[in-house]
Amino acid sequence: MKKILKIALWTLAILLMVIGSLAYYVSRQMGSLDSLEDRKARFSGLSYYDSDTDQFLSPEELPYYPEQTTGGDAGPARFFKTSPNAPGFPLPKKMISKSDFSEIPSDFAAWWFGHSSFILELDGKRILFDPVLENGGPLPFILRRFDESPIKREELPEIDLVVITHDHYDHLEAATMRFLASRNTQFLVPLGVGARLEGWGIQKNNISELGWHDAKTVGSLQITALPGIHYTSRSYNDRNKTLWASFVIKGADKNLFVSGDTGYGTHLKEIREKYGPFDLAFVEIDGWNKGWPLTHLFPDQVIQLCQDIDTKLLFPIHWGAFDLAMHSWDESILMVADMAAENNIELVTPIMGERVVPGISPTNNWWEIPNSER
Repeated sequence: MKKILKIALWTLAILLMVIGSLAYYVSRQMGSLDSLEDRKARFSGLSYYDSDTDQFLSPEELPYYPEQTTGGDAGPARFFKTSPNAPGFPLPKKMISKSDFSEIPSDFAAWWFGHSSFILELDGKRILFDPVLENGGPLPFILRRFDESPIKREELPEIDLVVITHDHYDHLEAATMRFLASRNTQFLVPLGVGARLEGWGIQKNNISELGWHDAKTVGSLQITALPGIHYTSRSYNDRNKTLWASFVIKGADKNLFVSGDTGYGTHLKEIREKYGPFDLAFVEIDGWNKGWPLTHLFPDQVIQLCQDIDTKLLFPIHWGAFDLAMHSWDESILMVADMAAENNIELVTPIMGERVVPGISPTNNWWEIPNSER
């Protein structure tokens, strides 16, 4: 009995240590929030913040219809498993490092790293968007990438500005934020997200927070945060405590749109009227499901968005790395590519890690990989 009791106690002790370690690890991934008093003091005058519930408000309420969900069980357990919708072969990519970037950023170029992570060079500034280079969840085995990123965070070039569209795990990676904290990089984030970054070691004076229709000037660039139909959270009890945004980046000769995560709505035509037309749009194309019809764009809505904001050049993002909506990894891009061709919209679809000058560099339908090459 003594032996059994000893084994039981040791087992319990080890179990508690594991649980404690996991809890500590997860807490470090969540990041901090401003206090309730600070949030209400800062945001209560905004039309899109409800001080009674302490939540930012989407332009349209997000419905959820579990009975209409397609593709299988939509529960959180799916994020712990290897996706059945992942490609059964490595996706083409170009592995890159610091040496693949020039010392001085160009007037116009882009690199896509998978999902919503990309670098944009414009007017001699280098901007990094939503850098998530590993998995998309609070633990290494939650929402794993289909394949490795084409760049390691240690190989990121010098960055003038990091832009975060919102704080979901597939858009805001704690490890990369901690790495960038040592570089004295500037950050541009929606309201409330700054506290997350401060919790990971980024200096407050390196963070600029924007509300919807607020703008920041960076060199010759004017960057404006705009509304989207979406939500935020990093834990079970912080839904919509921080804001989300799309962005307009207006340079000397280019006017660009970055959708962030958004459902389709009338706000898009309003963006065109006030800020358009656009030379190029980086638009999310994946993550849609009939069970959550306003959380992300459906493929036909991606094309409608391009028409609404008046652009003929589409750079698809938010795809190719994670299974968020239980459909085949290539379903979205196949549908978007067909619809874009039918509507005279040109796609910019580099392989991950490939440098392109949108509208000039040729790209192709690389996802249509012949069976012989898989």
